[in-house]
Amino acid sequence: MTLTLISQSKHFGGFLNKYTHASTVNQCTMTFNVFLPKVAAEQQTKVPVLYCLGGLTSTEDNFAQKAGAAGRAAQYGLALVFPDTSPRNVGFTEAGARDDIGYSAGFYLNATQAPWDKNWHMYDYISKELPQVLAANLPIDISRASITGHSMGGHGALTIFLKNQTAYKSVSAFAPILHMTKSNWGRFALPKYLGDDESTWKEYDSIELFKLHHAQKTLRTDVKVLIDQGTGDKFLKDNLHTSDLVDFVKKAGLENQFDIRYQDGYDHGYFFISTFANDHIDHHAQAHGLALSN
Repeated sequence: MTLTLISQSKHFGGFLNKYTHASTVNQCTMTFNVFLPKVAAEQQTKVPVLYCLGGLTSTEDNFAQKAGAAGRAAQYGLALVFPDTSPRNVGFTEAGARDDIGYSAGFYLNATQAPWDKNWHMYDYISKELPQVLAANLPIDISRASITGHSMGGHGALTIFLKNQTAYKSVSAFAPILHMTKSNWGRFALPKYLGDDESTWKEYDSIELFKLHHAQKTLRTDVKVLIDQGTGDKFLKDNLHTSDLVDFVKKAGLENQFDIRYQDGYDHGYFFISTFANDHIDHHAQAHGLALSN
């Protein structure tokens, strides 16, 4: 669980650090960025953490450099962790052939089909291995964790939260892929990662998991799910399916547990995310009982 520091930049009184480490679950070297607020960076005081999961074609850098979340997080004393979105340098051609499967397209699942089943275990990496790496090396309290993400990362945040509800204090997403089994992206990638049995795909479909936990009465009632979605998003109809979640929430009578906000005219990119990033940081800070500092 040893970390190698690759770079360090002073950022809002704290530091944005880039690390690499050997991943057991992905059997390769993984990279992540972490923003440590001043109290953690200088005094080694353990602080709560928000995992920020990136989308398709992203690396560990996109969310960290473009979302503009660290300034608000610094005011709360909240660490931000920005993992890479897939394994890297695994040595087979298929991994780098397209931008919707392979590199930068881990989909936060555990692959079961060759050649992906050796390395593509991003679900285990985010939910199990990475927290242990953080706890062993950095002033981060993984028992006080929250999770968010964008697009594919929003899908990852929601599905990982739903399958590990006691591990996170709160969850949110920006333009998430909500119905992976209907999404064009999902219907291309899932059979390659998981096989042709579509019943196995539902394990990584947010809406299917919301339905399952609601039916089993295992959905936490003390966590409000925050989702922002731009109305100008070109992926809204064929890949994100936000209206399907809205319909489920209304039918299930769960309006008090969801805050699904359509943002007029905003697209799928980081201008959209950076506009509403502070709202999401506030949402997670509130769940941790954190107060703004001057």
